[in-house]
Amino acid sequence: MSTFDRRSKVRLSEKKTKFYLSFLERLRVGERSSGMREYLRLKVKGSVNLERKNKLIYFVLCSVCTTFAIIMAKDKTMYVCENCGQESAKWIGKCPSCGQWNTFKEIKVADTRKQVTATSAAASAGRQLRENKVLRLRDISAHDDPRIDMHDEELNRVLGGGLVPGSIVLLGGEPGIGKSTLSLQTMLNLPEKKVLYVSGEESAHQLKMRAERLTSPQQGRLEGSEGFLILCENSLEAIFDHIKEVQPELVVIDSIQTISTEDVESSAGSIAQVRECASALLRFAKTSGVPVILIGHITKEGTLAGPKILEHIVDTVIQFEGDQHYMYRILRSIKNRFGSTSELGIYEMQQTGLRQVSNPSELLLTEDHEGLSGVAISSAIEGIRPFLVETQALVSTAAYGTPQRSATGFDQRRLNMLLAVLEKRVGFKLMQKDVFLNIAGGLRVTDMAMDLSVIAAVLSSNVDTPIESGWCMAGEVGLSGEVRPVARIEQRIAEAEKLGFSHIIIPKYNLSGLNRKKFKIELVPVRKVEEALRALFG
Repeated sequence: MSTFDRRSKVRLSEKKTKFYLSFLERLRVGERSSGMREYLRLKVKGSVNLERKNKLIYFVLCSVCTTFAIIMAKDKTMYVCENCGQESAKWIGKCPSCGQWNTFKEIKVADTRKQVTATSAAASAGRQLRENKVLRLRDISAHDDPRIDMHDEELNRVLGGGLVPGSIVLLGGEPGIGKSTLSLQTMLNLPEKKVLYVSGEESAHQLKMRAERLTSPQQGRLEGSEGFLILCENSLEAIFDHIKEVQPELVVIDSIQTISTEDVESSAGSIAQVRECASALLRFAKTSGVPVILIGHITKEGTLAGPKILEHIVDTVIQFEGDQHYMYRILRSIKNRFGSTSELGIYEMQQTGLRQVSNPSELLLTEDHEGLSGVAISSAIEGIRPFLVETQALVSTAAYGTPQRSATGFDQRRLNMLLAVLEKRVGFKLMQKDVFLNIAGGLRVTDMAMDLSVIAAVLSSNVDTPIESGWCMAGEVGLSGEVRPVARIEQRIAEAEKLGFSHIIIPKYNLSGLNRKKFKIELVPVRKVEEALRALFG
């Protein structure tokens, strides 16, 4: 069929017209293109011709449509920083947000017109969809949401009193630290809840073996856990279909890096996949009121794997840490919208799972350190929980020209500062000495009240003189050598007295307003580091 006829009118070829028609169908631009689609259908039939004055307009339209078809056929890509999630249209060597080098990776961006699979699945899986509307602040009820008791005092403390319905919690930690063990053990202790445990890393047989190991035969909880459901699936859309079918009261995803959605064409664990899957799970949790627990991996630097937006999306971020060579595990809250971030949970890894440590002081202290130099006991507080920590120090002559400064479980820079205070204010020369510091039990303590015990342990090892048994201390050391006051001194003193200590060194400024008569332990107030060392070593 020719393009031009004898009357100088335009007639479209049938093949090209069908191409433009199918392209307009793909655009989905709505009613505005309905007239053009009808016009093209008539052109196929040959019942409509264009006048000469409309030639230019028609060919310009066809050229624009063809250009858009070529452009839209290409996949849209962007570059995202692996460290902080900063987005850029082109590759950048140094991230302008976090300052890291070579962290931008190319990802494919899902088409916004096709991002309906996971979103609609999350919306349909929600049982109680709430219609959003504008509310006055005074009209919003201020009652606290009822929390779900996890039957785990340590986990409840870190969460702020229990799990909030509709919240999304991210649990991160190193490989093999016990994330899956903690989550599986906790879910087995909730027989009254219908729990869906989604595993993308282990098979159902492996989970059954672990559950039998975590459950003792005498308790019989494994046989009675009819509400504990297991799903081994990696597709997010399939997970939402099962959620809609079984209607669980709590969902656990192990892990978020193994889940993928059809909306994104990248592999599971990529930045785009983690972001889209987390957003869909957030929508499900907020619309249905079902809490979701996500288990996440960490990078070699110790940060949570995936984009930084993952930590912004979730309500609570919990870090499960500890040395694999030690039997103690620390559950620490990094972000919590419903509670304090200073709480701490301590577990002991055993053959039958994780055991809660209600009194960590008895386990963190050496049974007998009498006659050993370089050991000092400090009364520390993490959150609202006091416990006694054993500080160990070793000072020896430097074998090489540059002395070593090593700290395990304590801030390295703060150790250097305390050593400088010892040299400048007290007069002990440690310039040519190797100093090694260790917090017993594999703990990492950030309490400033540890300063006094660090200085006492270092000096005890330097002069090879042990500290008498029954002495503990708590105090922050300033740059001028003064002992600064610490918070919650009464709880520190009560913990030391409960464990049988006879003397405790405290800052003198903490005596104001303190009732000394209710304590049987002897209080030794000091103002400077020299006074504390004189009380310990005479």
